[in-house]
Amino acid sequence: MDSDGEREDSAAARARQQLEALLNKTMRIRMTDGRTLVGCFLCTDRDCNVILGSAQEFLKPSDSFSAGEPRVLGLAMVPGHHIVSIEVQRESLTGPPYL
Repeated sequence: MDSDGEREDSAAARARQQLEALLNKTMRIRMTDGRTLVGCFLCTDRDCNVILGSAQEFLKPSDSFSAGEPRVLGLAMVPGHHIVSIEVQRESLTGPPYL
């Protein structure tokens, strides 16, 4: 039941469980401007904004300075409307590093 005493529908409950399973997992988020953020998934909201902890920013390869070197951001909020893709890091060492 939610805070209003109503039952959550099963689709919403499943979606919530899937999000909860991603908590504290390492994610790679690609943004519309070509930047990539890698960090620990902490939370999201109704607008699909994502909060990453211990985040690092990787600039798009066409930038002239330090294309491969990350910039440490720490705690970062990524606006949902700027997210192009999200990949979750695998826990096992076999296979590709991201799902």
